[in-house]
Amino acid sequence: MDNALAFTVNGRPTRLTVDPRESLLDVLRERLELTGTKKGCDHGQCGACTVHVDGRRVVSCLTPAVKVDGRAVTTIEGIGGPDGELHPLQQAFIDNDALQCGYCTPGQVMSGVACLAEGHASDDAEIREYMSGNLCRCGAYVGIVAAIRQTARQAGR
Repeated sequence: MDNALAFTVNGRPTRLTVDPRESLLDVLRERLELTGTKKGCDHGQCGACTVHVDGRRVVSCLTPAVKVDGRAVTTIEGIGGPDGELHPLQQAFIDNDALQCGYCTPGQVMSGVACLAEGHASDDAEIREYMSGNLCRCGAYVGIVAAIRQTARQAGR
């Protein structure tokens, strides 16, 4: 039995009929062609698929698509400016060499944006704790923390 959904993705109203077993990750990547959100472990353990639902971070591989009916979803494609400018945290990732292979980067950035928005960037230990659900196989953690710290400073936090 399929379910009709109406939700917003990156500010755009979206209507879809989904199988109740479909994950938000699969809907975003396969149905909406928003491939910035990555499928890492597909078990909610790596954070590569992190997106925001109503401003809160979620791992989209474990989120049933039917749960976003009537809600607002933001992916990595939706955090930049209207003219394509990078989000300040994206620029800070570049400035601080906070990526290597780049596979985890979208999830790291989305979690970092939430970390900043929720006021969890007061010091490196707090940033590391808040970001602990996002894994980087390349070990770019020092740069990731520095990028979040830089963005927090620029925002006056």
